[in-house]
Amino acid sequence: MSRVLIADPLEEAGIEVLSREAEVDVRVGLSPEQLCEIIGQYDGLIVRSGTKVTRLVIESAHRLKVVGRAGIGVDNIDVEAATEKGIFVVNAPSAITMATAEHTFALLLSLLRKVPQAWWSVRSGEWRRTAFVGHQLRGKTIGIIGLGRIGSAVAQYARAFGMKVIATDPFITSDRARQLGIELKSLDDLLKESDVVTLHLPLTNETRHLLNERAFSLMKEGAFLINTARGGIVDEEALYRALTSGKLAGAALDVLEQEPPPAGSRSALLAQLENVIVTPHLGASAKEAQEEAALEVAQQVLAVLQGGFPSSAVNLPPIPGDRLEALRPFMDLGSRMGRVLSQLCYGEFQRVELTYQGQIAEETTDFLTRSFLKGFMEIRLPETVTYVNAPTLARHRGIRVLEEKSSRPTDYVSLVTATVHTSHEVRSLAGTVFQGVGPRLVRVDGYRVDVAPEGYAIFVEHIDRPGIIGRVGTLLGNNQINIAFMEVGRQEMGGRAVMVIVVDSPVPSSVLQDLKKAHEAILDARYVDFGRR
Repeated sequence: MSRVLIADPLEEAGIEVLSREAEVDVRVGLSPEQLCEIIGQYDGLIVRSGTKVTRLVIESAHRLKVVGRAGIGVDNIDVEAATEKGIFVVNAPSAITMATAEHTFALLLSLLRKVPQAWWSVRSGEWRRTAFVGHQLRGKTIGIIGLGRIGSAVAQYARAFGMKVIATDPFITSDRARQLGIELKSLDDLLKESDVVTLHLPLTNETRHLLNERAFSLMKEGAFLINTARGGIVDEEALYRALTSGKLAGAALDVLEQEPPPAGSRSALLAQLENVIVTPHLGASAKEAQEEAALEVAQQVLAVLQGGFPSSAVNLPPIPGDRLEALRPFMDLGSRMGRVLSQLCYGEFQRVELTYQGQIAEETTDFLTRSFLKGFMEIRLPETVTYVNAPTLARHRGIRVLEEKSSRPTDYVSLVTATVHTSHEVRSLAGTVFQGVGPRLVRVDGYRVDVAPEGYAIFVEHIDRPGIIGRVGTLLGNNQINIAFMEVGRQEMGGRAVMVIVVDSPVPSSVLQDLKKAHEAILDARYVDFGRR
């Protein structure tokens, strides 16, 4: 049974789901040294924002297959180190979307209508209606920086309040923006035109201090800032000056550069300003959201531990669940093809070319390429090869990987062709998936065949002459190797041909050597373990 470590508080619903399929240890508050000391005992790790999963932790994790974050942000996880080691990093993006979007609007309404200040005034025995005149949302322009799940939900709420919505996001097309009722702008134009700017993007090297002195200088006099994303996106020194100078009318911050803010820090001083609202990172802190996040991350961690695919791995390209199911047979095919070519090819690997034709060319093929590379390298390398790190391992070894989607006609509904160039030779395989039948190899080095990639096989290159099949069958029979299936591919009578012999048991190297000498027309014979019984 797999072992999972939960290093930060997690809702009981998630723990219960994990405990049905894995051995679960809940150890909250571990020091970095303690985490490094014990992480080698676990297959899965679940954290929230408190635990830092550093490169040192990853390097100490000898069994780890997956790190789960019960939330969206993964800036406390060294994703690059995990990717290099083939470890999935999964999160729970859908669970906290609505909670964070709702909190964004709670802050926005509170800021523009001065709700906290008015409440404190009333608690102090005052009743100063004219002191807390605010602004309505209707007719205002809201600028959304980052149109992911949360940003898109905020846009929907803003439109319901009668706001004009503009946004900037390099990964959103104009067509998608129009569907959401949003006008795309450059960052500079958004800052100049917005009455309210709200942030919904991850903290990266590129986004750190994105809102800086220059950005605030572009914003409207009297504009407002909302940040429920990450504190480091805002330069707090510059924000403090913009607020105290009157350039900005106010800010509502759920996140700070330092959490909790140390006394005397800029984060702490911001929280003391009358035109600032600060909440202690509550965006996802709704009971329903926390339960959903715990369940979502638990299910994804279990999917990985049980050999499946998570729905939202941070270090894999996103793919909808229905498409994943449709692509799964082709992923299996790609893995088998990679495994076969890895065994068939002699010499140093230099280049891999993958061509997708037919209906499969209309799909997202990154997963298929990863599947091929996983099968191609996992039987050759001492380190663990997964869908996560397969492209990285190939790149580190100087293997060029080229991917092409071709419109050339094919005899099959979908066709995948893989060609491997080594220092000694060039070998190729083509395969497809037949509905209700499964993966099939349909060409070997250009010769037509029809082979299910299961069990063990011998690939015999020869000149097409009478008597070869009999010689091969007799030799294998004398060595107690039973033939399950045999297919011969040739382009012309009496020319070069390939014989694929599927057998029931492994083939010793001595038998393979004898096979090469069994007939003068046999040019070569190579053994392959398909890896599937």
